[in-house]
Amino acid sequence: MLETVEQQTGASPEWSVIWLHGLGADGHDFAPIVPELVRPHWPAIRFVFPHAPKRPVSINNGLPMRAWYDITSMDFRNRADAAGVAESVAQVEELIAREQERGIPLERILLAGFSQGGAITLSAGLQRRQPLAGLVALSTYLPEVDAAAAQLAAGATAQPVFMAHGSGDPVIPVQVAEHSMQVLKELGFGVEWHRYPMAHQVCAEEIHALGDWLQARFAQP
Repeated sequence: MLETVEQQTGASPEWSVIWLHGLGADGHDFAPIVPELVRPHWPAIRFVFPHAPKRPVSINNGLPMRAWYDITSMDFRNRADAAGVAESVAQVEELIAREQERGIPLERILLAGFSQGGAITLSAGLQRRQPLAGLVALSTYLPEVDAAAAQLAAGATAQPVFMAHGSGDPVIPVQVAEHSMQVLKELGFGVEWHRYPMAHQVCAEEIHALGDWLQARFAQP
């Protein structure tokens, strides 16, 4: 089981958000976003921020760092190490199962991720036969996008998706993200897409829009 950083917004959480960080960061990276995101009238939420394992990253001269998969190419069609993606998806599934054991049903578990973490979020979501409450993919893309239809599990498209990206992102060009978004829509996912004048980061407007989207999830019966 991956080590995690956890925050609860109240006693006896009714919802869980599992949030995956980007390359070279760790579970502490997005923990400060919780007070900016959470609204007073929301149900109690457990935020789970796992640490990715350390592994050599090829494009960084094999330097070991926290990464959800190795980056083997600058070409986004085969950029992600497939075995690493599969391993991380399995580790995320363990975290989802633990939240179920803690009493949170799948329909109240959300999976979120930034950059590499968002790539794992979309990969995991695509393969889920039992849908989660939703997927949040920030400044990211879908690995193996051309083979996405072959990975699609029955029931996966019931998961709503929030995607946001910077128009000036130098790490993952916005066109790559938009292509992933279009493929997800063609597969049948309901995607809410946002584009902001920023680089590879998050911004206040994005956090507010995500809050609105999450609020709609919490309002579901």
